[in-house]
Amino acid sequence: MEIITTSDKKLIENIRVLLQNARGKVASFVNTELLSTYFEIGKMIVEYEQSGKNKAKYGAGIIDNLSSELTREFGKGFSRSNLKNIRNFYLMKQKSQTLSGELTWSHYCELLIVSDEQARNFYEREAVNSRWSVRELKRQIQSSLFERLLLTNGKDKQKKVYELSQAGQILSQPQDIIKEPYVFEFLGLPEKALVKETKLEKLLTERMKEFLLELGKGFMFVGSQQRITLGNEHYYVDLVFYNKILKAYVLIDLKTGKFKHENVGQINTYLNYYEKEVNEVGDMKPIGIVLCADKDDIEVEYALGGISSNIFASKYSFVLPNKEKLIDELSKTIKQ
Repeated sequence: MEIITTSDKKLIENIRVLLQNARGKVASFVNTELLSTYFEIGKMIVEYEQSGKNKAKYGAGIIDNLSSELTREFGKGFSRSNLKNIRNFYLMKQKSQTLSGELTWSHYCELLIVSDEQARNFYEREAVNSRWSVRELKRQIQSSLFERLLLTNGKDKQKKVYELSQAGQILSQPQDIIKEPYVFEFLGLPEKALVKETKLEKLLTERMKEFLLELGKGFMFVGSQQRITLGNEHYYVDLVFYNKILKAYVLIDLKTGKFKHENVGQINTYLNYYEKEVNEVGDMKPIGIVLCADKDDIEVEYALGGISSNIFASKYSFVLPNKEKLIDELSKTIKQ
């Protein structure tokens, strides 16, 4: 076997990069062409349906006829369900006629499930901005991310609906990263599971990839049980992250019980320490989140009154939220 020299390795690596880039461009081109073709097919179906004399024919089974004929001639990809998706895809995109080559047909099939246009626009933009896989997009839709972001404190809710639908989630201030509630269904625990704080912390760190997806964009894991020394006393922050978009440390204090006002003093101490001892030039003030199983909003309001605006209290759940309940809560909040 001949020895591979340094110059040989460089040549091999350059060719490898070239081939990988070419494959990426080919895949992107094929994906864009597929989406454009499906858009045109959907347009043809809708126009055929909407021509008055053919409405009855459509209802009588034009999709069935198309499915059997196209499948016989072109193979897979033209089942009844996929043709219905293609038709609905055109109806969804006919206003903007903008197709993102960064999203696949499988992404768009998941988006078609979202009936609310503003929520669907949000998920589409976030899927592009955050480069979600199809699996990640599906999970965020199932966990009602759009509604949960709207239920957090901060901006006028009606204005926030518009902003999320037009631009996706933009992180410009601490409250933009907060969700209500956080959802940890990926742990596989029952809704009312009794878990010790140390156990919950261990489970979350073991499923860090899913946990980071739930926390949102820009999060990097620093460590768990991060020690703080004040005088001769040692204290430990449950979970520490750094958000590269906000350029701020995010400290999470896990509570498996109900929120208590004394929790605020503890995490406020941690934040002051990080601001003075850990922050580097360019870092913003650290953010604290008390993540609890339950909370009383009035108690939270009084506990946080006069305290750093960078402290938040939010609930977590082990099961996917009830979308109808979240929408009802959101509707009440907007009216108020």
